[in-house]
Amino acid sequence: MNAPLGGIWLWLPLLLTWLTPEVSSSWWYMRATGGSSRVMCDNVPGLVSRQRQLCHRHPDVMRAIGLGVAEWTAECQHQFRQHRWNCNTLDRDHSLFGKVLLRSSRESAFVYAVSSAGVVFAVTRACSQGELKSCSCDPKKKGTAKDSKGNFDWGGCSDNIDYGIKFARAFVDAKERKGKDARALMNLHNNRAGRKAVKRFLKQECKCHGVSGSCTLRTCWLAMADFRKTGDYLWRKYNGAIQVVMNQDGTGFTVANKRFKKPTKNDLVYFENSPDYCIRDREAGSPGTAGRVCNLTSRGMDSCEVMCCGRGYDTSRVTRMTKCECKFHWCCAVRCQDCLEALDVHTCKAPKSADWAAPT
Repeated sequence: MNAPLGGIWLWLPLLLTWLTPEVSSSWWYMRATGGSSRVMCDNVPGLVSRQRQLCHRHPDVMRAIGLGVAEWTAECQHQFRQHRWNCNTLDRDHSLFGKVLLRSSRESAFVYAVSSAGVVFAVTRACSQGELKSCSCDPKKKGTAKDSKGNFDWGGCSDNIDYGIKFARAFVDAKERKGKDARALMNLHNNRAGRKAVKRFLKQECKCHGVSGSCTLRTCWLAMADFRKTGDYLWRKYNGAIQVVMNQDGTGFTVANKRFKKPTKNDLVYFENSPDYCIRDREAGSPGTAGRVCNLTSRGMDSCEVMCCGRGYDTSRVTRMTKCECKFHWCCAVRCQDCLEALDVHTCKAPKSADWAAPT
């Protein structure tokens, strides 16, 4: 069930390029000419009318999203670092992850969820840092409240995650709501799961006031956890993702295998089995595993047997600088020597097929 390549991962690379000063000088040019939002929004391909309206209306939010791209792309790569498909971006591909997202697979489900979560995180953080005109700290967290430890006063700056979720839903889901097909419903489900994952780890932090640090009075606020917690949670959901099929009236899902439970709003769903990602395949968007580093002693997905798909591996001896002979000196420092360490690095062999080297 292939779908036209679209959604958030099509336009985010261009958003990153136009909105991040470190990446391109275009931002500085547009700001100097005073036409930044219209120039930027009118030139990002693939936006539906609702997205373009939001882009024109909230250029500062667009910039916050653009600055967050690298963060949740890195999170995706961290979670898949030991797998054949490792969430790496493809050279010369403006859609960031290429054709791998054409397939309605578990990998696509994770990418849509983590990107939707990333938009929530980036927008909410920008609100709290005072970078956006349309939002600030959570206005509902005022006055006195009570928890298991007693009464406390809302203070500080509570993260306005409701605004982040609202904007992410309006902007990211707009393209999917234009379509009524199965893939659009899959994307909407996984987008929502990603948004819910960020809110799941919203935590209450407090500061005590009183004599000698006693908690006679407490001031508390709500804060998002580090994005790694969201990534770890979505990774668990990826591993437990549920394969579904459309129901008869085309309005929702039913499980493909009746032995499995019906997916909840927190679960990731997918339609198609994943390719094995062993060889470079331009149609599947797979870069293959040739040249990937593998772990000779592992029995997991990063083992040389699994990572290299049974093709074998090459071994090379490399040297690296490490800290050694560390000693504690009173008080209070640890001093180490710089030592050269030799170690073996194992990399997967390329397939013997001549067409492997065909450019993607």
